[in-house]
Amino acid sequence: MPYGPWKKKNKATKEHLVENEELSGGHAGAGSLGKSAVNGAGLPPPPASMRPKLVFHTQLAHGSPTGRIEGFSNVKELYGKIAEAFNISPPDILFCTLNTHKIDMEKLLGGQIGLEDFIFAHIKGIKKEVEVYKSEDALGLTITDNGAGYAFIKRIREGSVADEVKVISVGDHIECINGRNIVGTRHYEVARMLKDLPRNTTFTIKLIEPMKAFEMLEPRSKGGKPGNDNKIGTGRSTLRLRSKGPATVEDEPTEFDEKAIKKVDDLLESYMGIRDTELAATMVEVGRDKKNPDEFAMALDEALGDFAFPDEFVFDVWGAIGDAKQGRI
Repeated sequence: MPYGPWKKKNKATKEHLVENEELSGGHAGAGSLGKSAVNGAGLPPPPASMRPKLVFHTQLAHGSPTGRIEGFSNVKELYGKIAEAFNISPPDILFCTLNTHKIDMEKLLGGQIGLEDFIFAHIKGIKKEVEVYKSEDALGLTITDNGAGYAFIKRIREGSVADEVKVISVGDHIECINGRNIVGTRHYEVARMLKDLPRNTTFTIKLIEPMKAFEMLEPRSKGGKPGNDNKIGTGRSTLRLRSKGPATVEDEPTEFDEKAIKKVDDLLESYMGIRDTELAATMVEVGRDKKNPDEFAMALDEALGDFAFPDEFVFDVWGAIGDAKQGRI
């Protein structure tokens, strides 16, 4: 199906597609949420006096006293508040989980925090340098990121090349590939770099695993399954974080939102090798009132022009949003 002027502007081709789990990705906090993302007009952070007066409780995942944080509008500011509470540096924080200290990829903090959620911050632990022989085109990794420039491993496919390298684990931050520091690189670019590595060659990857308390050491995790329920939040309202614009307190996601976001997130993994609930939520919001795929494609290009989405993916996302509206998923 043709996509009109969007097709001309967005020069995605088969070469740019992520055809398996390796290809591209957004970051966990990459896609902007809400109307500020849709109209492309990034708003400056609001003054502290105008931010939601909400207090959240937090701990370091490997063990710490409980801290109290408030007055943040996005993920980077959240990390700054957590770092201040525990007298650490913000770059020490790899990612956060909600309501569990475990490295549970289904409980990652993304674009929403339930008003009763407890935040656990996972900080840098052991550094690892691994040589990997790429015997297959796909390594079997799904990449995401923390919203502040750190790409990390969200899933390892069982029986894959990466699964055979037992020191590679879910939750590991990817710091360097073949000596190239990739901190600050978008996670879809990291996925593409891994995909583009030649088959039947050896490459070196530097990883940083989250710090673990001794009693928390557990068998290696493959990450959550795509079919798992991923409800975020225990309260009826959530604090919605945006890459641009102020945080807002909103009602808990509707059944339509949850189903559509999960389906789009599954499509992101299938086509682009990433999981990114914030990006998926942005796409659902963009497509909520669009009347046809062409209109949806042009709106996506306006809102998320830095992503090269394949035509087939856009059409499937449009179909998933429509199915959710009709209650078919």
